[in-house]
Amino acid sequence: MKVMVKNLGPLKQAEFTLGDLTIICGKNNCGKTYATYALYGFLTLWKESLSIHVDHQKIQKLLSEGTIGLDIHNYIKNAQEILDRACVRFSREISQVFSSAKKLFADTSFRIEMNESDLKTRQDYQYSSGTMRNQLFAIERKGDSPIITVSLLVEKESIRIPVNYIAQMIGDSLKDVLFGLTFPRAQISSTERTGAAIFRNELDFARNRLLEEMAKQENGIDPMDLLLKTYSTYAMPVTRNVDFTRSLEESTKNESYIAQNHSGILNDFSDLIGGEYVAKRGQLYFVPKKTNIRLIMNESSSSVKSLLYMNFYLRHVAKKGDLLMIDEPELNLHPENQRRLSRLFVRLINVGIKVFITTHSDYFIREFNTMIMLNQNDKRLKGIAEKNGYKQEEMLDAEKVRAYIADKALIKATGNTRRSRCLTFIPAKIDEKYGIEMKSFDSTINNMNRIQDEITWGE
Repeated sequence: MKVMVKNLGPLKQAEFTLGDLTIICGKNNCGKTYATYALYGFLTLWKESLSIHVDHQKIQKLLSEGTIGLDIHNYIKNAQEILDRACVRFSREISQVFSSAKKLFADTSFRIEMNESDLKTRQDYQYSSGTMRNQLFAIERKGDSPIITVSLLVEKESIRIPVNYIAQMIGDSLKDVLFGLTFPRAQISSTERTGAAIFRNELDFARNRLLEEMAKQENGIDPMDLLLKTYSTYAMPVTRNVDFTRSLEESTKNESYIAQNHSGILNDFSDLIGGEYVAKRGQLYFVPKKTNIRLIMNESSSSVKSLLYMNFYLRHVAKKGDLLMIDEPELNLHPENQRRLSRLFVRLINVGIKVFITTHSDYFIREFNTMIMLNQNDKRLKGIAEKNGYKQEEMLDAEKVRAYIADKALIKATGNTRRSRCLTFIPAKIDEKYGIEMKSFDSTINNMNRIQDEITWGE
């Protein structure tokens, strides 16, 4: 799945392909977060952006005969065209993802390009629609049958539903069958996650007080309308982080795919943070290992706050096929814990969760490289892996990785006749023997080494 953006923040034009592990590196203010938020926004809102037309003649046939069959292949061959229309619509509304003025994104274009292998249609699909007493329609696909059957469950004389609504209902089912497994469920941890962890109670208190005060007014103000307008001043990923942090107690009622099948990952994560989080009676605590001390978030370390989202996601939310997006995972982490977290990312990838990160950390890249380089059928390398405590589930297949550098380069933007130097994403070379070649860090490290060598040894 290829993502293409144009005139998005500082990015003139850029594209990147999603892998099981997707990495975007680069200097500050080069568009990494813009691309991350745009992708998250689309993966969150694609159902609202995408529509599938159902011919009204089909609807009339359904109402007259009681059943119709829709060939999924007719929609598969037009999947890119359907997706293009959705991307155009999303591009027009992309300012909402960033909670910014529309004029700042007037020329922005966001597009997703798919090949046949990207499209994963849903099998054994069943859906019914109606009231609490009576079901009106049933929509079904058996196994991988090319036919989706739509059946009328009541006498046609009883139907008093507009044709447009019936067409929309069938169209919604078609897009779920066609794209429901194609687009991963995106979960994001923004760089504002530390603040959300600290002020979770204050956010609830402030919101409730605001509602109380507005309710007292007699000037016709709609409290919810004003609240939503105020709340939307933050980018969508930030508001989603805030919402997630405020509802931690609710999330603990569920057990994640990781907790059910891969508890070793959770044990290693607890070792990484050095304790456990406890959400109880509206309060959130951190309990360091081998102690009975309960620390509230204000008393806990910055790394504990930074990893709060990931802890509750892994334990209570994660599902196979998710896309876990983390903006700067190195935030507040010692280099050793950066290495440990990168190894945990690889374990998640190897159990079916995709990972997308932006990073300024060479420690992450070097640790990913180590796991790529050790993933060889070589006795010597297997000995090195065993000696240094690397597990088989921490081996990283180079084919699963896509890496990019946000930097200036000569490109010919769409519609231009000449190349110009502007901010874009440059693909990084990835080799199974040597790992990821990330020049964004290499030049800085080499320059520091040169200066220190000159200080120590002279010119």
